[in-house]
Amino acid sequence: MAANASPTLNIGILIYPDVTQLDATGPAQFLARLPGGKLHMIWKTRDPVPTDAGFSIVPTTTFADCPQLDVICVPGGFGQVAVMTDDETLAFLRKQAAGARYVTSVCTGSLILGAAGLLKGYKSACHWAWRDMLTDFGAIPVAERVVRDRNRISGGGVTAGIDFGLTLAAELIGEDAAKTLQLSFEYDPQPPFDCGSPEKAGEERVKRLRERLLPMLDVRQAANQAAAAKLK
Repeated sequence: MAANASPTLNIGILIYPDVTQLDATGPAQFLARLPGGKLHMIWKTRDPVPTDAGFSIVPTTTFADCPQLDVICVPGGFGQVAVMTDDETLAFLRKQAAGARYVTSVCTGSLILGAAGLLKGYKSACHWAWRDMLTDFGAIPVAERVVRDRNRISGGGVTAGIDFGLTLAAELIGEDAAKTLQLSFEYDPQPPFDCGSPEKAGEERVKRLRERLLPMLDVRQAANQAAAAKLK
């Protein structure tokens, strides 16, 4: 490397079949603009990976070719259930986490980190509907949009990934530069409704949604228990 060259900041986002694309692309949009940063979208192969939104993301690198990352980020999604017991993926995360500056997640990606044994004793965010499942892995659930505990930084459900991305950007390039990044993307959320959390949505709406999620609850609980058993 030339004497005047800036060191590369390697940022990796795991993608996998049925990932929630906004969990990955929300923070990716911000992190891809960091000075000196290089963003890696990672999976086992370079074949297009279908998301739960019906379109695919093409990985930029594979487990085998991925450099040591400064930041590893794990998004959530319907496919999280399969990844939690995928030995190859969990081994990759453990290997990268050992040398990374920050080990991070968005939404139910924190459950994948838990399944890899990387959250025991750490506070973590997660989607509100599945947050309590973190305790299966010895993690401490926290009901906040973004949670930091030492070098673990986690975002809550889906859209919290954008807040997470800005928080991480501030850690890496400083608050002033992160604020400029926020302005450049005109991130000034003013949703038409104020019901984006159980506390604001009202008991009846939360009850109806929980009833719709019951089939997924059984599947996720079974996956959690299987993943937790492998850590013992």
